[in-house]
Amino acid sequence: MITVAVCSAKGGVGKTSVVLGLASAALHRSLSTLVVDLDPQADATSGLDVTAQRPHDVAAVLRTPKRRVAESAVAPSGWVDDQPGLLDVVTGSADSAGLDAPDPEEEALEALRRALRRLDDHELALLDSPPSLGALTRSAWRAADTVLVVSDASRFSVAAVGRTLDELAALRPGPRVAGVLVNRYSPRSGEQRFRLQELRELFGDLVLEPVPDRVAVPQSQGAGRPLHALRPVTARRLAEQFDRLLEHLLERSPGAPAGHGR
Repeated sequence: MITVAVCSAKGGVGKTSVVLGLASAALHRSLSTLVVDLDPQADATSGLDVTAQRPHDVAAVLRTPKRRVAESAVAPSGWVDDQPGLLDVVTGSADSAGLDAPDPEEEALEALRRALRRLDDHELALLDSPPSLGALTRSAWRAADTVLVVSDASRFSVAAVGRTLDELAALRPGPRVAGVLVNRYSPRSGEQRFRLQELRELFGDLVLEPVPDRVAVPQSQGAGRPLHALRPVTARRLAEQFDRLLEHLLERSPGAPAGHGR
């Protein structure tokens, strides 16, 4: 199973929207996917239209990373009612906020990695981290093959990206950084153009093709449908961009199987 952590050190950049776009792209190519909702706001669980009630959630999994607990926290996405196992979610919980310590113990950091070893019947895992660099994000990094850093084109996000990359570089060993993704980008904004260029000057080829600010994103979330199911041209173009982003992440993941660009 290829495991990708999607993270940001600053809130409001649309990190969960990126996770949902990647989940839509994975579903489009029939890649069996598990989304782990580590954000206490649990927006990924809601956005993936999870309605099934499960006896456990991600907080329980992090406290007790045993197979029976992990399996009982997995619920199917409402996007795939007729295709069990194709898109599943380790459901989010507000209780996980209590586990987001700034200085976590080693055992806490290892819990997610151990749990995912017991949920290895998917081809891809997407870990939606909270907008912080506390225990939940660090546990995602510990479990991940690859990290995608999400930002927007603002002054404070540039600093947050630098802080995140410094933290990742200090990990030995650590996951591979697949790139920095600027989300909700508006090329008409001179300030955003400036900040995108600043990111490119600071971080070079790590900065990926920015995701434009498009109404298709809230439309797909409001309808409880994957982005790839929308028909407008702008939605199709955005879906194609997420296809390219997913392919890039698979290519950058160590040990990617044949057929994933390696």
